[in-house]
Amino acid sequence: MSDQNMPREYKLSRGYTNYIFILLFLLYFFDYVDRMVVTSLFPHIKEEWGISDAQCGMLVSAIYWSIVLFTIPASVLVDRWSRKKTIGLMAVIWSIATAMCALTKNFTQLFAARCVIGIGEAGYAPGGTAMLAGLYPEEKRSRMMGIWNASIPLGSAVGIALGGIIAKEFGWRHAFGLVALPGLIVAILFFFVKDYKTVELVKTVKAGDEGKPKVRMSKMDIFREFMHTPSLIFTYFGFAAMTFVTTSLITWLPTFFNRVHNIPMDQAGIKGGSVMLLALVGAPAGGFIADMWLRKRKNARLMFSVIVALLSALFLAVGLIFFTGNVQYAFIMLMGLVVVGFVPAAAAVTQDVVHPGLRAISYALCVIVQNILGSSLGPIVVGSLSDSYNIQTALLILPVFLVIAAVLFFLGSFFYERDLNKVEKVVLEAES
Repeated sequence: MSDQNMPREYKLSRGYTNYIFILLFLLYFFDYVDRMVVTSLFPHIKEEWGISDAQCGMLVSAIYWSIVLFTIPASVLVDRWSRKKTIGLMAVIWSIATAMCALTKNFTQLFAARCVIGIGEAGYAPGGTAMLAGLYPEEKRSRMMGIWNASIPLGSAVGIALGGIIAKEFGWRHAFGLVALPGLIVAILFFFVKDYKTVELVKTVKAGDEGKPKVRMSKMDIFREFMHTPSLIFTYFGFAAMTFVTTSLITWLPTFFNRVHNIPMDQAGIKGGSVMLLALVGAPAGGFIADMWLRKRKNARLMFSVIVALLSALFLAVGLIFFTGNVQYAFIMLMGLVVVGFVPAAAAVTQDVVHPGLRAISYALCVIVQNILGSSLGPIVVGSLSDSYNIQTALLILPVFLVIAAVLFFLGSFFYERDLNKVEKVVLEAES
């Protein structure tokens, strides 16, 4: 079989490709275990240190602020130096920082340690996304990213549940120490995988000149690669509106169930984690459906994201406004099943419409936008509204952001096919 007919963009066996995928999945899983374990520790930390709900939200947002500051430098290393070495190094940093949280004595120290976790995690989502874009061809990209992104709700749910259980049995500091070790082990293994070679930043002079010599991209060419791609920009901001919602839910659902449903915090952590755990089905299913629809409609990935956002808004609003108790929980569960279905489709768009040598940076820009406007703001805004009103009233802001996301994805869908057609065609080569 010739190189042109290879089903993947670079030559690795299917078994080895699956091995890399498993390691990527496990790293993302432990990333979110370490990131979200703090949420079910809030009552214990509040009792010991007397901090507010807004300060509790800051312990989650600290990670996202660090990611915003460091994701571009980390992603440059991913794209221009080494994907596997950068990813392995980052995972080592965030695992050690998680363990250090167990040794903190006050809010300032814990906040600082959480910031270091964010430094470690800064380039993992862009790096992992870029690796998957190389491992699998375009027609399978959404479904594999869907399976990979299922590690997010799984890791979040496990982190939330384990935090409450360990804190109850051994004390809240032990929760940080116990969840840090497995990620460190996987991080070390990742240093030894094979990767594809760094892609040169070159381009054809104009469309139709693919057979002629290519020229190196200038800084202005790289700038135009992003700023002249409307589908990419709308996807970034749609992603931000969605992550405002998902991060707020991951952070505050245990508190919501504790205060509104009057159940102990360890059980509330399990109940909240169970909602997000439904994304184990929703994320892979979303990627599969988006890829299937792609065969019939070029902009299917963005149109599918529109549908996901609107359904999520409907389920969450109906549950919070019209029902209580078990029926309310059922609607929140439906929302949890649907809400992350957009991730694999939207993430694939950030890889589809840019130069292959800029894939990690493309997703890094998405991370910056979603973290500044979404993940870092969500927990604090909801926490502040909870301080002023109550937790249920605070959560009612979330369906509004879901509708905003749907509008942004819809606008981006008009430009997707044009942006896809102008992408530079590059054949990736495996490391020897």
